[in-house]
Amino acid sequence: MKRNGFKHQSLCVAIASLSALLGSCASYQNSAFSSQLRHSNCNQQNIYSYKESELPVPLHELSIDSLLHNKISKKSLNIANAIGILDPLTRYARAKQDISSASVEHKLDMISLRLDIFQKINNASLIVSAVSSEMDCEEERTSQIANFLEGKQSDLESKLTISAIVIGASGAIATGGTISNERVSNSIGIGTGIAEASIGLLMLFNKRKIDFYHERNALRDVWLGSETSTNFPPFIWYYLNYADPSEPDTKSVRNQIIEKWKNFGQIDEEDDELKLDKLYFGKGGKYKAEELNNRADMYDQVESHINLLKQELMALSLEIERL
Repeated sequence: MKRNGFKHQSLCVAIASLSALLGSCASYQNSAFSSQLRHSNCNQQNIYSYKESELPVPLHELSIDSLLHNKISKKSLNIANAIGILDPLTRYARAKQDISSASVEHKLDMISLRLDIFQKINNASLIVSAVSSEMDCEEERTSQIANFLEGKQSDLESKLTISAIVIGASGAIATGGTISNERVSNSIGIGTGIAEASIGLLMLFNKRKIDFYHERNALRDVWLGSETSTNFPPFIWYYLNYADPSEPDTKSVRNQIIEKWKNFGQIDEEDDELKLDKLYFGKGGKYKAEELNNRADMYDQVESHINLLKQELMALSLEIERL
């Protein structure tokens, strides 16, 4: 009986160890951490407010000077239109044509036009950097929470694995022919088997969720394609949405981003619409780690396309230099 009592005690200790391990996964939320989940400091009060009429007129609706058509590529003309330098650029191109016989006053006007053009290009580059940095910050914020959640899941999985080993070993010792009472031995064997199966199920469904919120949501603007945006300034919003109807095979940058989301399985329109509208494109909610990583990837793709504007601005500058 003493030996049987010892075996019973071993099993109880093993089960108690499991309870302790699971109990150690207590709530990790505190006021500082909760604030990070609910509030973002990625935006420094750059909330854009403008009307549709304040957006640049689409390039294909404008009458472009023939000189610019011959000297500047269509892509660069569209960027020039986006940042509002088509008029000074036209005057500058015309002034360069007459430079040989120009007066001092004419040359000074040309220099003034050039300074104005390149100042606006530089300002546009700064705005691109500011918007891109917000996208990058939001991506990092989301990835950080995803990594935290994955760490908690991994930690729990390790503890469950150790618990399964301890319970399995204790059960094997207790039922290894050392207990003469067959009923007790069978009961212990069944009990340890159920405990191990329960641990296996816990490991299988070890998918934690966390409340993560985003009042300011650039992904929503990209997805919905509204007339204006509070997340993107006018010229970037124009750049993201512009598509020339005379080129039906050419899609806007915004539609290219959405297509990538769909093609790579990041969003599924046949999925629960509530999940799309309220989670990714809403104000937030309960996220799993893989959903947070997915959201971070979506921000990364938006950021990449906005950063490409820097290349467009550089190409425009080089073409202006060659006028």
